[in-house]
Amino acid sequence: MLAAGLIRGASGRLLPPSVPLRFFAVAVLSHVAFWAVLFATAGQLAGFRGGFAPLLAAVHLLTIGVLVSTAIGAAVQILPVVTRQPLAAVWPIRCAFWLLLPGLVLLVIGFYVVRPGLASVGGGMAAAGVVLSAAVLADSLRRAQDPPIVVAYGWAALLALVITALLGVALIIGFQWSGVVDRGALALAHLILGGFGGMGLFALGFSHVLVPMFTLAAVPNHRLAWTGFVTATFAVALGGVGALGHSQALLWVAAGCGLVAGGIHLWLMRQALRDGMLRRLGLSFVLVRMAWALLPATLAAAVICLSFENSAVGPPQFGILLFVGWLLTFLLGIQQRILPMLVSMHVGPGARPGPVFVADGIRRTSLRLHVGCHALALAGIIAGSAANLVLLVQTGSAIGFIGALAYAVFSFDVLRRLQVDGSSDVLSRVDAQDFPGDGTRAVRQQEQDRVGDVGGLGE
Repeated sequence: MLAAGLIRGASGRLLPPSVPLRFFAVAVLSHVAFWAVLFATAGQLAGFRGGFAPLLAAVHLLTIGVLVSTAIGAAVQILPVVTRQPLAAVWPIRCAFWLLLPGLVLLVIGFYVVRPGLASVGGGMAAAGVVLSAAVLADSLRRAQDPPIVVAYGWAALLALVITALLGVALIIGFQWSGVVDRGALALAHLILGGFGGMGLFALGFSHVLVPMFTLAAVPNHRLAWTGFVTATFAVALGGVGALGHSQALLWVAAGCGLVAGGIHLWLMRQALRDGMLRRLGLSFVLVRMAWALLPATLAAAVICLSFENSAVGPPQFGILLFVGWLLTFLLGIQQRILPMLVSMHVGPGARPGPVFVADGIRRTSLRLHVGCHALALAGIIAGSAANLVLLVQTGSAIGFIGALAYAVFSFDVLRRLQVDGSSDVLSRVDAQDFPGDGTRAVRQQEQDRVGDVGGLGE
């Protein structure tokens, strides 16, 4: 009943489609650009321990361009639907976009050409866009009460995201005026609060509603979910304080709490998959399952980095596992479902139903190509950075670039259908290839008949 409950009355809380979808468009383009810039800066990846370098252009294309843009685009539309509290106004989020996009461009160029002044301007604009977006979402959370676990994760993620943005600005200032700040401590705190805090808590929180919705399962166990939330936020807070205070003891405790929180989250997600009515979840959940497998690997890599503090091998692979492995893989899998869902939510009840169009075959091929390329690219850059083989990193980056192009074909084809005919029937079948077999289709149809038309949310 979760999907039907969310869609019921959602029309009054929908933003103009151009608002959330423009964030997704930036994320898709940044995904392609990330692999291209990583290819160009592959020689800096092995043994990278910080500093103002062109490699940071690729890093921030991934973190701000893909991860943060996806998070904002999803949150500004899904959060009002989930919490049943519409945004107070739309114009602030439009302003946030026009701060974030040019800020990202200037920041990336500044890093790539090693111009701290240019990066400072871009970083300040991007940080302002993030803070403004957080303020808009905070107002929605302030008026929301249900579901409480998502609201709690939302508050924690927004706080971590704002602190991350401020730390990023302080870091760039530190590059311009050496000695003003402790760059090493700020960089580690920036990584922990941004990766595990802002984006990690966002991923964990929305998983509590999106995964049960996509699998047609009951919501996770409330007591265990709250235990996971407390443990995860405690781990992020300890990690940030430990990084700023150079406390190895706090970082060790944070890593232990993170392992516990990760285990609880994976157990809850396993329960949702086991209890869900939909068993064959398609290519999108191939990525989601891959991300779930990479979560404990990421936490294990953090423990290895703490154990071998001065080793050249470890920190780069930890960063790859955190941002490219767990977070990017998870968000791409979820975005593959969210994008058609959001488009279908904007289709009016009188939309003309259309046949399954020829581009369905293109979408199917694109998504399969992307999944394979993403897995190969991830393995290539991890192995290449560990073995200091620039050619292997470049090979992985080239494969990732091909996969990102394939994902862009899928994404923009979905967006194109919104403007071509707005067909809810077409959009609801965007992932229809993921449900072969009459048995699964029958179960899905029975559930939709029982809870009403959910506009493709079951998929």
